[in-house]
Amino acid sequence: MKILTLSDVASELVYSPRIAERFGDIDLVLGCGDLPFDYLEYVVTMLGKDLYYVYGNHAQHSVMAMDGSIRTGPQGCVNIHHKITNHGGLLIAGLEGSMRYNDREHQYTEREMRYLVRTMAPRLWWNAWRYGRALDVLITHAPPRGIHDAQDLCHQGFRAFLSFMDRYKPRYLIHGHTHLYRRDSERVTRYGDTIVVNTYGYQVLEIDETTLGRRR
Repeated sequence: MKILTLSDVASELVYSPRIAERFGDIDLVLGCGDLPFDYLEYVVTMLGKDLYYVYGNHAQHSVMAMDGSIRTGPQGCVNIHHKITNHGGLLIAGLEGSMRYNDREHQYTEREMRYLVRTMAPRLWWNAWRYGRALDVLITHAPPRGIHDAQDLCHQGFRAFLSFMDRYKPRYLIHGHTHLYRRDSERVTRYGDTIVVNTYGYQVLEIDETTLGRRR
């Protein structure tokens, strides 16, 4: 399964008339936050693939459609915050937002994020019983604490994500939020059984579906 992951900035290679030529073999799209509705809608329309996303801390909250109605999310896309889904055998979950640093939406204290993780436990343990693994991919906006994050409060990662990886061992944790300006910036880090990917801009990941079987 080939996955296109997106976050934070609209890439000219993606937002292009040649998107189908470049990414036509993509099976799934995952959005990790801070992207405008029309960008995500363009990707869905041009590629014709399912797109799951979470909001970032600078999320667009609404947009007026041509008929005057107000849309509160990108059309044709699925908000997967605090949810878990099975997409063709790939178990995916999402957690939005950043560390709380002001009073705007999609920001959480460490305690609040721990609560969100804890309340996902019943479905995750059901997955572990049913499929032999709790989760394959967790998409987030913020990174885990100490991995691809920074020291300022806004860009600190969540310790709750470290605990999540320790307990549920997803194959990937894919995040955005941390901007990369140098070619040699660290994008990929292994933490235990999980590969942590900063998808700032975009990345293409390939997962061998034959390895998605039971992993007790």
